[in-house]
Amino acid sequence: MLKKLLKALSRISRNCTEFTAEANPESLSGDKIKLLRDFGVNRLSIGVQSLNDKKLKALGRIHNSNRAQEAVYLASRNSFTNLSIDLIFGVWGETLDDWRNELMLAAKLPVRHISCYSLTYERPTPLFKKLKAKIITQLPDSVCAKMYKLTMGYLPKKEFLQYEISNFARRGFECKHNLNYWKNNPYLGVGASAASFLNGVRTKNISNIEDYIKRARKEKSVVSSQEKLSAKKSALETAAIKIRTKEGIDFNWFREKTGFDFTIVEKDALVPLIKEKLLKYHTSHKQQTGVAATKKGFLFCDYVSAQLL
Repeated sequence: MLKKLLKALSRISRNCTEFTAEANPESLSGDKIKLLRDFGVNRLSIGVQSLNDKKLKALGRIHNSNRAQEAVYLASRNSFTNLSIDLIFGVWGETLDDWRNELMLAAKLPVRHISCYSLTYERPTPLFKKLKAKIITQLPDSVCAKMYKLTMGYLPKKEFLQYEISNFARRGFECKHNLNYWKNNPYLGVGASAASFLNGVRTKNISNIEDYIKRARKEKSVVSSQEKLSAKKSALETAAIKIRTKEGIDFNWFREKTGFDFTIVEKDALVPLIKEKLLKYHTSHKQQTGVAATKKGFLFCDYVSAQLL
């Protein structure tokens, strides 16, 4: 099935500068790696989640730390140089030292990109139900904040530079498709539940897989919802997304991208965010040329984005 999918994509994928596949450690094999490589996949993102066995078990993952590391080394030995892993912090019962040890292990792996996400409890997942039933206890925000600050301090010392709130990469290995989202550029999503942003219109496909297949076979629309963004809403959305990046927003870039002056369209939000030290100005020759989130701003980035939006 994977071969069939890759073959169907090959007409467009052969021209991609970055072609990423995601993999789980427990099911990644040498044959799969060869298949991916033969069809032009040049970036592999492995869902490690954690390098702590106790945490993996708590999260319900079926692999352990050794298997996760073996998967990374297996891909590396089979000519994948652009490797990414993702990690989760802020799990109930986790300590700052636990997280520090994971970061140390991760930085030693032959990877070029590390994503670090704070655990969230989403409705109606089993974790959310356990939290509500008080089977597990959420870590205090103050502890999660310390873990995030540790991440921002430690990984750059190991040459994984932070380029977005949750993402760290060796120079030149920043994820291109993620950068595309954060610049609010167009993208096409294919399949059930997939989202697209084309010609200023956001669409979402129906989520039921059987219905999706039936509609597709009959050549009917598979879109369940869509929204045409106004020029101003698109500009505000661009600001809210781009502020997630380390470089922030250059005023000239924003004007060319959206047609709006950032300092005018975001005036009501900008002044208090600067005053609260959540944003800072970039300056050149004593001129304000842009804005970016401070370290404090990264801690409260959902709030910052909401204000800009």
